[in-house]
Amino acid sequence: MRIANPMMSVPGAMKAMLDLSAAAAATGLDADFVELICLRVSIMNGCGACIDYHTKLLRKADVADERVYAVAGWRDVPYYTDAEKAAFALAEEMTHVQVSDAVWAEVARHWTEQQLAGLMLAICAINTWNRLNIASQQKVSA
Repeated sequence: MRIANPMMSVPGAMKAMLDLSAAAAATGLDADFVELICLRVSIMNGCGACIDYHTKLLRKADVADERVYAVAGWRDVPYYTDAEKAAFALAEEMTHVQVSDAVWAEVARHWTEQQLAGLMLAICAINTWNRLNIASQQKVSA
């Protein structure tokens, strides 16, 4: 670890991130699915601390093993709905900071504008967590 977690070190930072996540949740998104999105993005970014954290949350919530373990291969498995697959595509493209018109059109077919906004906020939040944890070399606690 290079420094203590910035979210814990800067007054108000943790509250701001928790408030952002609460705002995303208030859009009516399924909490377990948002955790799957967080897991997928964390895998993409290689954030071990977040992969560990979100996997444990999903297991605690009794999300089906198939949905947890197959999240990296979501395109090729039958465990997710078309709406969920569209949201995974949005998460991946937002993580790469380029959302194509095709992905946007597909995700907009399945989610309301408010839900889309919530998804976008949740995706931004997990990317922020990932970047801070990776840059400061946060480690998984045993």
